[in-house]
Amino acid sequence: MGIHDGHRQRLKREFLDRPESFPDHKALELLLFYANPRSDTNPLAHDLIERFGSLSGVLDAAPEELEKVKGVGEHAAVLLKCVKELSGRYLTSRASLDGIVEDTRTACALLRPYFFGARNERVCVLCMDGKRKALGVRPGGEGNVNAVEVFSRRLAEAALALNTTGLILAHNHVSGLAFPSTEDKLTTRQLAELLARLGVELVDHIIFTDDDAVSLRDSGFFAVI
Repeated sequence: MGIHDGHRQRLKREFLDRPESFPDHKALELLLFYANPRSDTNPLAHDLIERFGSLSGVLDAAPEELEKVKGVGEHAAVLLKCVKELSGRYLTSRASLDGIVEDTRTACALLRPYFFGARNERVCVLCMDGKRKALGVRPGGEGNVNAVEVFSRRLAEAALALNTTGLILAHNHVSGLAFPSTEDKLTTRQLAELLARLGVELVDHIIFTDDDAVSLRDSGFFAVI
């Protein structure tokens, strides 16, 4: 039995008994057990949170940045990135696409998981039928949403493949500000015209940040398209 085994068993039991109140540094310490089985991972967990500012900062960090912290090797860096990726996939798999997209709140609930933890600009579309029933969410790729010529084919293919009659475009601002730029408004107008030629209505364009979302339709922009 290793010198850390008793502590690790106690920490595991504490987590299983009260997972919702388990502190971030202890959760990180517990996770690192599986990458560093022979080390005391408590100091490493504290070092990582101090270095990157928070648990989310640790999970957002690039593998090469993680490995600059003493005690973090390739196994630990891969494990941390895997946890973040699985978390995003869990959220998207939980998003129900069975109902009617009645309003912006419903659309945001369906689309937000697709931007979980994104640190690059990402684009996706929510496809709907004539009764506003959600048919599916399709990725439009990563990069600048304002490069209309890049995404127009993907949008058209997604819409036609699902017999879409209404579509909501969504992308994120990594700057943290959800306010639509001049380029965002121009892109919205151009895409609305493009989709209209295919018999598809651009219902909305929603811009996400980590803790906010702005609908261009609710903001009144669609009244002037």
